[in-house]
Amino acid sequence: MDLRIFTEPQQGADYHTLLRVAKAAEDLEYSAFFRSDHYLKMGDTDGLPGPTDAWITLAGIARETSRIRLGTLMTAATFRLPGVLAIQVAQVDQMSGGRVELGLGAGWYEDEHTAYGIPFPQAKIARLEEQLAVITGLWQTKVGETFDFDGAYYTLKDSPALPKPAQPHIPILIGGSGPARTPALAARFADEFNLPFLSVEDSEAQIGRVREAVAAAGRKPSELTYSNALVLCVGKDDAEVARRAAAIGRTVEDLKQNGVAGTPDEAAEKIARYAAIGSERIYLQVLDLTDLDHLALVADRVRPQLG
Repeated sequence: MDLRIFTEPQQGADYHTLLRVAKAAEDLEYSAFFRSDHYLKMGDTDGLPGPTDAWITLAGIARETSRIRLGTLMTAATFRLPGVLAIQVAQVDQMSGGRVELGLGAGWYEDEHTAYGIPFPQAKIARLEEQLAVITGLWQTKVGETFDFDGAYYTLKDSPALPKPAQPHIPILIGGSGPARTPALAARFADEFNLPFLSVEDSEAQIGRVREAVAAAGRKPSELTYSNALVLCVGKDDAEVARRAAAIGRTVEDLKQNGVAGTPDEAAEKIARYAAIGSERIYLQVLDLTDLDHLALVADRVRPQLG
């Protein structure tokens, strides 16, 4: 089981805070540091000092780390034109020496679009499909050749399809719980399918749907990595679990039911349940970004139990 760190900086974190978490995650040998791509806080928090841009943040972190992989869960397709996004991600991949992964979703949070004057279109899944086709098409086009695309939402003509990423292939993550169109998109474009905040039972059902869609598309279901994103709240004892739950405004009961929470043994047991239904990677959603001891505890006391 692969463990990755996943942050939600729209809730209140600046670049320097994110950099400290990314460096700590690298030092503790987590395989990746991921962040959300949102411009507006959610819930009762004040969100101060305000949002940070996902790809600007990752560009900076790319230059100040050396091993840890970097990516988004999920970049909103509504925020950026696909040609621009292909350039941005390829450049950050170059800056990192080939450590970037792109999670791309349709975009769902209408309030952040309204707050910052970003159009919130209809037919978001259809636009996402075209974005994926454009981005992967640009990256796959050989140097010296051009790329054309004539879609309902995006048109490219005689694109030089530059720059190229450092990696021969940037991993594409698609995720969600949609029963039909989401698995079909994953079957066509994804290297990894992510299940955000789903129960073991719902994850098992969605993994089954994705595997069926992948097979129907003529690919081997084993070609994809299947992963979950789950909130993290682990303590060395019950008192520390309660303190960490209070710090993020959640109850211990809720966290144990819906996340990776409790003592190290309880956390390892919960992760093992996801592994048993085919999940190979867990993105641990860390909400208190000042508590680096939390990451260390999981690395020292949970990860060794996972095999």
